[in-house]
Amino acid sequence: MSHSRFLEIPAAQALNRREMLKGLAGSAITVVVSQSVLGCATTGTPTDTAVDTTSQGGSASTACVLTAALTEGPFFVDEKLNRSDIRSDPVTGAASAGVPLSLTFNVSRVAGSACTPLTGAYLDVWHADASGTYSDVSGMGNGSGGAGHKFLRGYQITDAAGAVQFTSIYPGSYSGRAVHVHFKLRLYAGSSATYEFTSQFFMVESITDTVHANSPYNTRG
Repeated sequence: MSHSRFLEIPAAQALNRREMLKGLAGSAITVVVSQSVLGCATTGTPTDTAVDTTSQGGSASTACVLTAALTEGPFFVDEKLNRSDIRSDPVTGAASAGVPLSLTFNVSRVAGSACTPLTGAYLDVWHADASGTYSDVSGMGNGSGGAGHKFLRGYQITDAAGAVQFTSIYPGSYSGRAVHVHFKLRLYAGSSATYEFTSQFFMVESITDTVHANSPYNTRG
């Protein structure tokens, strides 16, 4: 019997997430993100809740919560930059200005009733700088300031605990979007990608207001 599960992820202090509906077949992957900003650690760990919404009712037996896929959004570039500190631009050596942000991703595979760390997965992160500009692209509302640069992009490979860590800056804003960070998870067999999962997470507005009141964010108005 196929099952559809309502996966409840509360709006945590660190991450503003929605409750999500997602169908499962075979195995799936869940991503938990924590962040530390302004020297005050906050975690986005969801409660272990997965409620079966089929006609049978009852509770699911998995001990982790799925993250919903979201649109790739703007400006993914496969830079192949294997690094944990994504602040610098490899082209110029200059570091992006902004409030330091530490990101930890914990990735697990769900198969049947088991939830185990996913090792050896490639996890890319990318986001806008303090001015709302993405690197290595131009046009489509992004302007030309990031063209030819590679700041605030990079990937890491999940370790034995399914974890990767990044050092970055708090993202800036641009018109029409809540402040966010993009990520993409991929599995490979040799040089061929066998799995790809793309999503985003969003920053709590009260934290954003505090961060964006400071330079260099406040120069945007």
